[in-house]
Amino acid sequence: MTISPESWCKKALLTPQQMAEADRLTIAGGVPGSALMEKAGLAVADAVSRRWPPRPVAVLCGPGNNGGDGFVAARMLAERGWQVRLALLGEVAGLRGDAAGAAARWRGPVDALSPTVLDGAELVIDAIFGAGLARPVEGTARAVVEALDAHGVPVVAVDVPSGIDGGTGEVRGAAPRAAVTVTFFRKKPGHLLLPGRIHCGETVLAQIGIPDAVLDKIAPDTVENDPAWWLDDLPRPRLDSHKYTRGHALVAGGAVMTGAARLGARSAARLGAGLVTVAAHEAVFPVYAATLTGVIVQPISGLGDFSKLLEDTRRSAALIGPGAGVGAETRDKTLAILAAGKRAVLDADALTSFAGDPESLFAAIRSPVVMTPHEGEFARLFDTGGSKLDRVLRAARDSGAVIVLKGADTVIAAADGRAAINANAPPDLATAGSGDVLAGAVLGLLAQHMDPFAAAAAAVWLHGDAATRIGAGLVAEDLVDALAPALRDLARRWQHGALRG
Repeated sequence: MTISPESWCKKALLTPQQMAEADRLTIAGGVPGSALMEKAGLAVADAVSRRWPPRPVAVLCGPGNNGGDGFVAARMLAERGWQVRLALLGEVAGLRGDAAGAAARWRGPVDALSPTVLDGAELVIDAIFGAGLARPVEGTARAVVEALDAHGVPVVAVDVPSGIDGGTGEVRGAAPRAAVTVTFFRKKPGHLLLPGRIHCGETVLAQIGIPDAVLDKIAPDTVENDPAWWLDDLPRPRLDSHKYTRGHALVAGGAVMTGAARLGARSAARLGAGLVTVAAHEAVFPVYAATLTGVIVQPISGLGDFSKLLEDTRRSAALIGPGAGVGAETRDKTLAILAAGKRAVLDADALTSFAGDPESLFAAIRSPVVMTPHEGEFARLFDTGGSKLDRVLRAARDSGAVIVLKGADTVIAAADGRAAINANAPPDLATAGSGDVLAGAVLGLLAQHMDPFAAAAAAVWLHGDAATRIGAGLVAEDLVDALAPALRDLARRWQHGALRG
């Protein structure tokens, strides 16, 4: 895989602990913590000033560095002529370090934090708790947080909305829904994972003087899914390419829900597989043959015929699951694919067919495999305890496969500990058949020998981009055709980068 450390780190997501280490390394390198806090507060004040004209603003500060950022933002907005009311959870005398210094530079009154400080405010800056919150919001802070949504004015959150766990996106007790969240240096997983992403609103990433070099020591293993880190690996036809050099994808066609396999096959072809074959039961062969153009339809009568197709080494990847049916036949075909050493995409019924016996599936994995479950299918094979990111990382490690746990916050994870969180999928994708298109897209890239983790991430991103192009009224069939313009735009982007480089 040719991902450069620079492109990976540009989209890195840092846990709260990793972000604290980035701060520590920066300060140890000679940058005062007070300078980082000044730039953070300035970034918040600038984000507010760019979006709203001066109006009465309540700045809610907590007892830590997040509150210190709030003191700085309050001071800068006041200097710009804003009417600022500042409230603190706790006492000024209890502040320590850089937060105490920021409070000392604030010349206005400091009220005790309570819901009444919201009275008259037309905008609120939430700087009570940051991304590292590890306990439920309680007491006065919770009363204020719950009052924010009821107050009905825009909220600008510092780092994360108070109550959002920056590592998991979970709500710890209560959290407001912000219009804008300003975070620093790198986003956290909680900015992308649900429900955190819903609460963050628009997330603004501000650079405050932390050098990228600190990432060399932190070595982040989770990123936001973006072409920046996999685009160079995306397969592209060469001048001497032909259909046989671009990979041959095999799709196991079901006997009842034939549309699912057809969507997968067409999607694989769109993503560049040179040849696509659907292996279909003889009884439904006419259905596939009459509706698929540019795709080979091979009639089969049973497992023996299917296994013979797998003997052809030119068939570089296989997909099973969409519309396959749950049961012994699908299970046996899945094991045959894995025994043949094919790159494989396992989806839907292929996963459910191993419910109650996932170990036999995992033990059969010897070649690159991508599994694409939704939450229900995931629960039939894997442990469901912990955050979404933790669950998918654990599943990838236990199975030896790349796992794509689908959703508005799709997580892609590899057995080596790398993970990507996707954030470009619109809600229009919540429709039957969209998952079949995604499975086929992964297949098309795997057939061309793209790294399975990068292939899964690229397919997920292209799937979301295609859906965004269609918008309201989307049905799964639309997605296949929308993949082409998504690919064309990526090709232009790659050419532009290549020319610059």
